[in-house]
Amino acid sequence: MSRYNNYLFTQNESIDSNTKKRFYESLLDPTIDKDPTDIYVITTIGDRYDLLAWKYYSDAELWWIISAANPELQKDSLYLEPGTQIRIPRDYQKVLVTYQDQNGSR
Repeated sequence: MSRYNNYLFTQNESIDSNTKKRFYESLLDPTIDKDPTDIYVITTIGDRYDLLAWKYYSDAELWWIISAANPELQKDSLYLEPGTQIRIPRDYQKVLVTYQDQNGSR
């Protein structure tokens, strides 16, 4: 499930009067509190956010939840540095609800 599926971007649309370009407000990543049920893994060669999301959530499009749960890690690649401990929130449904509350779904 894409995190953009339920959002009506035109509600947050603005147009630059000089360039006539259309802009949209950014969606906010949720703050994901630590939970005793979270899973911690040490990454190995070839680990990626999307592959881990598929493994733990059966949905590669939920990669951003793992990324948001680890804000200290680099954000310019889906690949993870081998040997890095990362947190994978087990209750991803709770994260989705928080995300929808913060950003106002349609």
